[in-house]
Amino acid sequence: MNRLHPKKLLQSKWTKVTPQAREKHFIVTEVDYDEQRNVQGCVIEALHSGRQYAIDWRSLKDSDIWLVGWR
Repeated sequence: MNRLHPKKLLQSKWTKVTPQAREKHFIVTEVDYDEQRNVQGCVIEALHSGRQYAIDWRSLKDSDIWLVGWR
């Protein structure tokens, strides 16, 4: 389980354990918060292709899918 604090989510770097379409390294480019400063949405961008994906930020905690940093 990856440790993750919602306030430090923006601009954090991630490596996908099983790359797809040669997309392995990602950076969080957008984080949406509600009035209570709870995370509502998260957008990651693949460095290789520049494609952006909306994801559930809690999925980044799953170390079977994501590793913290670029490896």
